[in-house]
Amino acid sequence: MSYRQHGALQVAAELSAFAETRLLPGTELEPDAFWSGLHGILQEFAPENKRLLEIRAQLQQQMDAWALAQNGTPIDQADYQDFLKKIGYLTPEGAPFSVGTANVDPEIAEIAGPQLVVPVMNARYALNAANARWRSLYDALYGTDALPGAPEGAGYDTARGAQAVAWAAAFLDRAAPLAQGSHAGVTAYRRDGATLVAEIGETVTGLADPAAFAGYTETPGGGAYLLRNNGLHIELVIDPSHPVGAASPSGLRDVVLESAITAIHDCEDSVAAVDAADKVLAYSNWLGLMDGTLSESFEKGGTTMHRTLEKDRTFTAPDGTPLVLKGRSLALVRNVGHLMTSDAVLLDGAEVPEGILDAVFTVTAALHDRNREADRNSRTGSVYIVKPKMHGPEEVGFANRLYGRVEEMLGLPRNTVKLGVMDEERRTSVNLVECIRQVKDRIMFINTGFLDRTGDEIHTSMRLGPVIPKEEMKGAPWLLAYEDNNVDAGVATGLVGHGQIGKGMWAKPDDMAEMLEAKIGHPQSGATTAWVPSPTAATLHATHYHAEKVFDRLTEIATRQAASRADLLTPPVLHDRSLTPAEIKRGLDNSCQSILGYVVRWVDQGIGCSKVPDIDDVALMEDRATLRISAQILANWLMHGIVTRDEVLDSLRRMAAKVDAQNAGDPLYQPMTPHCDGLSFQAARDLILLGAEQPSGYTEPLLHAYRRKAKNQTGA
Repeated sequence: MSYRQHGALQVAAELSAFAETRLLPGTELEPDAFWSGLHGILQEFAPENKRLLEIRAQLQQQMDAWALAQNGTPIDQADYQDFLKKIGYLTPEGAPFSVGTANVDPEIAEIAGPQLVVPVMNARYALNAANARWRSLYDALYGTDALPGAPEGAGYDTARGAQAVAWAAAFLDRAAPLAQGSHAGVTAYRRDGATLVAEIGETVTGLADPAAFAGYTETPGGGAYLLRNNGLHIELVIDPSHPVGAASPSGLRDVVLESAITAIHDCEDSVAAVDAADKVLAYSNWLGLMDGTLSESFEKGGTTMHRTLEKDRTFTAPDGTPLVLKGRSLALVRNVGHLMTSDAVLLDGAEVPEGILDAVFTVTAALHDRNREADRNSRTGSVYIVKPKMHGPEEVGFANRLYGRVEEMLGLPRNTVKLGVMDEERRTSVNLVECIRQVKDRIMFINTGFLDRTGDEIHTSMRLGPVIPKEEMKGAPWLLAYEDNNVDAGVATGLVGHGQIGKGMWAKPDDMAEMLEAKIGHPQSGATTAWVPSPTAATLHATHYHAEKVFDRLTEIATRQAASRADLLTPPVLHDRSLTPAEIKRGLDNSCQSILGYVVRWVDQGIGCSKVPDIDDVALMEDRATLRISAQILANWLMHGIVTRDEVLDSLRRMAAKVDAQNAGDPLYQPMTPHCDGLSFQAARDLILLGAEQPSGYTEPLLHAYRRKAKNQTGA
């Protein structure tokens, strides 16, 4: 890698060029001031970053020693909590307080709705997510298993279309009911002054709640009527000239839902960014979202498609005044955690914390959004950063100070940067209120990352005994308490009205019928947002937020008994139960297949998140969090003699053949069999065999090392 000298910093040539030719032009920052500011922040914060990681390791060593002293006996909760307090793992809870985050966009503070998460390194996905604010309900139903059966024939299937129309009409009857009759029977929609009128044969009616009529557009022969329910908009598109509209007595061509209200553009778990070139791609796409220039051309069905960012949408309010609604999802960016370092910048010849680079570069990119006149991401001028994988209040306080220094460097008002705290590490979960206190004036989000949280639970409890199979984790007492505790903490600290309370990802992107049945549980639990893997899933999940009044539910939750800390601290270990040989084999093969299926794409192709077939050939969204679970559970079973090293290696070889077969249709795929000695296979093996010694059980150190080897081999 070639470097350019900027004062005391050595900066990778491509990162230096990106900063000086793309990032800084259009801001008031001169290159020398930018590099000097970065140098000052690194000098101030890099040593503390290192110290915090050392504390993580020291605490884990103390917990390991305590676990070994238990000699496999069930833990006594009182003794356990006293021990955790003594070593500083459990933090004393201070006086009550209230979150004071100000200048928050309504998508964060006031509207409950879906949150789409995408890898920022993929420009097409980033554009899809940004443009997923408004999506066709008809399309989401027609093309998925949300409806029984499937479309027939190559063209438009009228019977399938009728299914979608009927489902949407039933949805409208719930979300925006008429005073009389059903939307299914409407023969005409029209505006009478400031009122929306529906004709059903000879009957003229209106909305049961006339105030739900929010706006309209009118064109010769068509237009649109805008409805509002629970803060979300529904657009009735009228176009009798369209085949779908022509088949409708009312001319209704489509029902468009406000879908992905917010979108997280991810620099972390869903990407494979291991060097300066990768970081430049991530920062470049985020900059394109912030300055509005991001675009992408691609081939689809033999046609070249060109995609750009949608503009804001203009309607006329019922009183005749202009109504401008956001055309895109509010964009948040997830920076990396505190763990990894990057050689994209060297200080005194040493790699610097990657999280500090993310903080400086992503916030600097957001200056372009603040300078725009129209189609801004944040109308309040805020910058939304999601910070993952922090362990406890001290690390959250470190992040608060870091982003404060970035604000000083860039001349931004204090708390311009709003932080989302991922509640996905055990020490954060059990101290969540105190974590929130550390960022009480800039917090805009807490979210349960149950996948990483499971991986950390296993690693933290590694030496207490063998853990239960991973398919049983969702019923474990700690996980149920964890999900409730996240909402309890948000309510208790007054986050409602200032930020989001979120829930995790739907991992089956092809199973929308199941999602419609299951994911309504998230708004019912008090989550003002929950993660989805695609724009289509966002549209269907949006129907849940029309069905549930989340903020009313949060008022009810405020009166319930808080989640049990004892349950939260109950390790998921097997004390008085033995696994059958069939359970062990199934668990071993399942995890080995999952690890290989994900790692082979990560190492060989640099794909950080994708649909990976599981052992039963069901496509699941996999990222480093799911990998962490599979690797840690096998490392635990290996440590406690549930499986042997030879059994692990045998399973890996057998599952490598299965993964090769599952990827046979990918022309870029490099088979692992028959030799099973390639870099991806080695990485998968090491993630298990060396899993117990990985920091916090994270997969990044090994994945990064093997991906860099792969890139060096291919010159990619």
